[in-house]
Amino acid sequence: MERRKFINRTALSTAALVGFPSIVPAHVLGKNAPSNKINIGQIGCGRIARSHDIHDTIRFDQANYLAVCDVDSKRADDAKLLVDGFYQKKTGKAKYDRTKVYDDYREMLLNKDIDAVVISTPDHWHSQPAMEAALAGKDIYVQKPTSLTVREGQQLRDVVQKTGAILQVGTQQRAMPQFRIAAELVRNGRIGKIHTVKIGLPGDTSGPVAPEMPIPSNLNFDMWLGSTPEVPYTEIGVHPQEGYDRPGWLRSRNYGAGMITGWGQHHYDSAAWGMNTELGGPISVEALAEFPKSGLWNVHGDFFVKHEYDNGITVYTSGGYTNGIRYEGSDGWIFVSRGSYQASATDPVDKEKSSKALNASES
Repeated sequence: MERRKFINRTALSTAALVGFPSIVPAHVLGKNAPSNKINIGQIGCGRIARSHDIHDTIRFDQANYLAVCDVDSKRADDAKLLVDGFYQKKTGKAKYDRTKVYDDYREMLLNKDIDAVVISTPDHWHSQPAMEAALAGKDIYVQKPTSLTVREGQQLRDVVQKTGAILQVGTQQRAMPQFRIAAELVRNGRIGKIHTVKIGLPGDTSGPVAPEMPIPSNLNFDMWLGSTPEVPYTEIGVHPQEGYDRPGWLRSRNYGAGMITGWGQHHYDSAAWGMNTELGGPISVEALAEFPKSGLWNVHGDFFVKHEYDNGITVYTSGGYTNGIRYEGSDGWIFVSRGSYQASATDPVDKEKSSKALNASES
């Protein structure tokens, strides 16, 4: 099916074909009964899937990975080896070969044995499969940001509310204890009345001019592009064909918005936690940014953003600040970050400036 035709295709027909697994009472088979397992399908098998989403999910006994899916067959096959290898070691079997491989998530959603999906695709492929999964009766974990555009996010919200599907967005930074501690201290008044928050985010370079390349036989590039404009293939504009370093699509506005939504979603979420503004939003936003004038990658470079809230707090965001969140109050300040954490060696993070995960003024 042509890319621009399928994107408009409704998934209602999928939902009509999908059933639910039979439920066996837990007391019949014990704690490891099939009814106690969540059967999972993995959509997108790149860097984040391997380093976070599969790794952090499969280790729980309730999780049972049944299938993996990627438009790059090499990555799908690698994910199968990863999952099969985990269960082979866990079960002690000499050979474990049960993980099913798909190259089209729509086919995966037809699998009636799958209860939930984990979506670890590029940003422009977050909302569409999430909506179709909800319509197919699946629950969803989707990597942040929820959507590439505001409208997509609203559509996903409406579908989730209509279907009653469970949706979780991957803001895993909340699970890092220092961010909870910082939020608790700020909200409990340990630095007095908070008036300013400074958020530091890393930035990206513009990159080289990249020549058109032959599309690898293992990559369905048309499907990878989805509803975005058709462009020539070049490897650094998609993802590495060898290894799982940070992919080039992160630096292209066709597929994402750069670090302002990459790490920004995490830091803004954590800042709102401390400011107690999670259920609201700013009353004004002003922003300046520099964008590359040449080269393949075109997301923002240096930038400065100012948010004002009706409770008197002003939030400033810039690549010039140390990566993290600094809460400033009438009686002192608290700074929190991920420390020297990196998802991969090519992350644009200055370790020296990000070495301390939690710090505060002495007053």
